[in-house]
Amino acid sequence: MTVITRFAPSPTGNLHVGNIRAALHNWLWARKSGGRFLLRLDDTDLERSRPEYADAIKADLGWLGIHWDGEEKQSGRFALYEEKFEHLKASGRVYPAYETSQELDLRRKVLLGRGLPPVYDRAALSLTPDQIAAYETQGRKPHWRFKLDHGQPIAWTDLIRGDQRFDPKLLSDPVIRRADGSWLYMLPSVIDDIDMAVTHVLRGEDHVSNTATQIQMFAALGAPLPHFAHEALLTGSEGKLSKRLGSLGVAHFREIGLEPIALLALLARLGTSMPIEPVTELQPLIDSFDFAHFGRAPARFDEAELAALNQKIVHMLPYGAVSDRLPEGMDEAGWEAIRPNLETVAQAADWWRIVTGPIEAPAPEEEDCDFLATAREILLDLSFDADIWRTLTGALKDRTGRKGKQLFLPLRRALTGLDHGPDMSQLLPLIGREEALGRLA
Repeated sequence: MTVITRFAPSPTGNLHVGNIRAALHNWLWARKSGGRFLLRLDDTDLERSRPEYADAIKADLGWLGIHWDGEEKQSGRFALYEEKFEHLKASGRVYPAYETSQELDLRRKVLLGRGLPPVYDRAALSLTPDQIAAYETQGRKPHWRFKLDHGQPIAWTDLIRGDQRFDPKLLSDPVIRRADGSWLYMLPSVIDDIDMAVTHVLRGEDHVSNTATQIQMFAALGAPLPHFAHEALLTGSEGKLSKRLGSLGVAHFREIGLEPIALLALLARLGTSMPIEPVTELQPLIDSFDFAHFGRAPARFDEAELAALNQKIVHMLPYGAVSDRLPEGMDEAGWEAIRPNLETVAQAADWWRIVTGPIEAPAPEEEDCDFLATAREILLDLSFDADIWRTLTGALKDRTGRKGKQLFLPLRRALTGLDHGPDMSQLLPLIGREEALGRLA
């Protein structure tokens, strides 16, 4: 069996971290299994779906390095949905219902007020031809529901949640088609999964009850079931569902200079027993992906943890991986010197200005003026090589008797304008002889 997974976003908005996590996990499982990962744009809502959102979704996945093996749009598959809908109608598994949304809301409130589950009572199945004719005369058009089989429990073994069991009598017959003829999510998704031979459906735990009803749709269409896996939802750092998670998308992460691999490294293992570790390539995440590692507890997304992980990854990146994003003139030696001080690659430009100048150094303390003049005098006579910092400070220590902070801090301030920063033994050779002499003066 060739493993086939899919990511099926609706192009009615931009991707957020929850969407990205679902896409990533489906992609990881397909890659680990040597299978295929499909992108399906669920754009049956023609009024809200936008081409610019579809383009943005694909651009975001591309930036993250999540590449798909096939692409479909539901808006191009309506003829197939119509065919399967007529089949279900002929077999008595879908039926028309004429209640308005206001009438359904009132019934739900009455049931809830009585302490009962708000399950649809199938009143539409009891309509007489005269009642239907009266509704039609009033101009009412029916919406359509899928008729659940109440004969036996719905059961499956979830790859994350284990054995699942639902009593169909406690579920409402789902609406699959609106009165205007447009499709809701449930049935087209099943038809597509069958037609695309999807073997694994991995999604959030908020879809568990949808899966229960969709399992009967697979059966009604005579198709085998895919494997289902429902992962715990993301929560914010405060430990509960956060509206902010719905607004954190690729645009935000790009704006703050995040490495795509950092986001993937975090999301790949959130909610699992695997440690979150810095990586510079995706293969370790692919190799370690396993449904057995997933837990049932909510997965906590913490931006501070992501920033710390990103910093660790930046410190691991070789020059070749970032050279096209570095300021002009920065070579491998410059990257190696500045890298340990970076939180993001974009910050390299700020540090590189310390090398190229000009800098704004604070006025030296009175007791440091003669010391810096001595440093310049010594530097004039030294061979400026890779060991120049060690040689200079050693000679200064012998000449002045200074050591520790008294020795190093005035030099760093004069040469960089800062009290801290990259290792001076790496930085001074990059600054160069003439520039260093000028700053010491």
